[in-house]
Amino acid sequence: MNYERELEFARRIATAAGENVRYIRARGISAETKPDASPVTIADKENERLIREAIELEFPDDGILGEEGSSKAGSSGRRWIIDPIDGTRDFVRGNRFWCVLVALEEAGESLVGVAHFPMMNETYWAARGKGSYLNHERLQASAIASINACSFSPNGMQLFEARPHLPRVMELMQRSWSVRSYGGALDACLVAAGQVDIWFEPKVEVWDLAALKLIIEEAGGVFFALDGTRGIDKGTAIGCAPSVVTHVRQAFGMSS
Repeated sequence: MNYERELEFARRIATAAGENVRYIRARGISAETKPDASPVTIADKENERLIREAIELEFPDDGILGEEGSSKAGSSGRRWIIDPIDGTRDFVRGNRFWCVLVALEEAGESLVGVAHFPMMNETYWAARGKGSYLNHERLQASAIASINACSFSPNGMQLFEARPHLPRVMELMQRSWSVRSYGGALDACLVAAGQVDIWFEPKVEVWDLAALKLIIEEAGGVFFALDGTRGIDKGTAIGCAPSVVTHVRQAFGMSS
């Protein structure tokens, strides 16, 4: 299958959600704190409602999982996974690096993935077996072959979950050509674009990763969790250029 209908829908609804958030923010927003200490705004909740209702209308048999509580089993065996605003901290502070994430999954594999950055007019997207793109430009992960030539993007280093990994992350930072953290989703997309070579997250959820994993892999990049699997439900994530996979695994104390 080429998933053209699903991909067109995902890009369209992510763009509409981005415009919805811009409109809401222009009227003023305030953030609440969720039990996991992450922020949430009315824009997150309204965006998830907008996306959920669109999915229910166009793909009524598909399941849904959203960060802000949407959950529907569905009967088709497929599931839409949505993060209505990935990077709410950036959104609240007025930074540009937040995005809308929409993915379609079946049997544990993402079929379609979209990361739309409204404030940058950039949409990263991919379909299984069809490649990865930024707007209309085909993406390719870098061919960097050594850590000392890599651009490394670690995220979430302030989190408690990052503590066990800090010594290894610091060592990898010291060995890298540059260290840049633009924001989790954007860093992952830049791996697909060949502009970042290593991306690491010590604490992530499935809605953070469903679209990003596909975008990285369809660009020829490699995605894995710290347990060595490609699962998006393991709580950690690494995306990297294929030529440095062995070096990255060794840096994190994993078997190659």
